[in-house]
Amino acid sequence: MSSAKSGLVYLTANDWALIADKAVRRQFKAGEAIVQQGKRTHGVYLLVKGTASVQIPLKGTLGIGPGEACGEISFLDELPATANVVAKEEVWAYYLDRATLQSMFELFPHLGSRFYQSLAAILSRRLRELIGSAVPAPKAASAAAETAKAEPARPESARKV
Repeated sequence: MSSAKSGLVYLTANDWALIADKAVRRQFKAGEAIVQQGKRTHGVYLLVKGTASVQIPLKGTLGIGPGEACGEISFLDELPATANVVAKEEVWAYYLDRATLQSMFELFPHLGSRFYQSLAAILSRRLRELIGSAVPAPKAASAAAETAKAEPARPESARKV
């Protein structure tokens, strides 16, 4: 399993192997709810096969597919889900609860870093889609970071205001 272009883009093949080993595999039929608005997920779902619709009240819907996550907002803030996620077709997903993920991240801190960086990229992209801004590819963001690293740091007194 590899990350989709707009999904968990920073995870490596080894990360996916660790996730697959520890995750609970779940299957959802077309029309079945994966995440229910107003209910806590207590974990995160990572789609492996199939597509789902993220139904955001007053905003519309977004499609997600293999390599993408859902239930991530509830997972991150430990509050009820902000949207319904419904399988458009048969969906296979990995489910990882908070305790399992925390245990994995303690053993493999770089996995945790890449996982959270991927979630941040997903949430940023989805927010931009909702407000109608253009969404650059994740690689563009990393190229900008590399350019910033290459520029020498100047002391505060040398910066122009």
